[in-house]
Amino acid sequence: MNFATSKNLVVKNTIFPHRIIHKDTWTSPDGKTHNQIYHILIERRWQSSVLGVRSFRGADCDPGHCLVVAKFRESLAVSKQASQRFDGERFNLRKLNELEVRKQYQFEIANRFAALENLRDDEDINRAWENIKENIKGSAKEILTLQELKQHKPWLDEECLSFLDQRKQAKMQWIHDPSQSNIDNLNN
Repeated sequence: MNFATSKNLVVKNTIFPHRIIHKDTWTSPDGKTHNQIYHILIERRWQSSVLGVRSFRGADCDPGHCLVVAKFRESLAVSKQASQRFDGERFNLRKLNELEVRKQYQFEIANRFAALENLRDDEDINRAWENIKENIKGSAKEILTLQELKQHKPWLDEECLSFLDQRKQAKMQWIHDPSQSNIDNLNN
């Protein structure tokens, strides 16, 4: 408690209205003693954002320990840059390091902008911007080409999923029957 008050934190535990099995965060190896030993600390100014705290017995933690989860109500501000749509085109800019490609790109841009110079002054500014943008993108697509996006391998493969299923089954057996053989099965 002294640590929490010195850091301007509030202790949120499972005091919210839940069933008793969702309030206990630790069970003794004999399965008879239950306690709340895990809590969530949150900064005082955000304490009203906590909607509930409860424990999940089925989460795959150490034997006897339960995962403690809090629900928050929060609205986040979105920056203007993040709200603008990304069209997914990335050009291979490394090609500009090559002298020949750089000259070819400069020549292509110069030709395209030479065609834009005879635009009328009374043309809509938005239309003029669209022309400039399309000319730059078109030149980049022709000369620089699009950069290949990396295809990431899934980090959770079938072997991991099968191991997690086995561990979950062992945990459920231990929850229903906290015998020593089930504890050994869970720890191995």
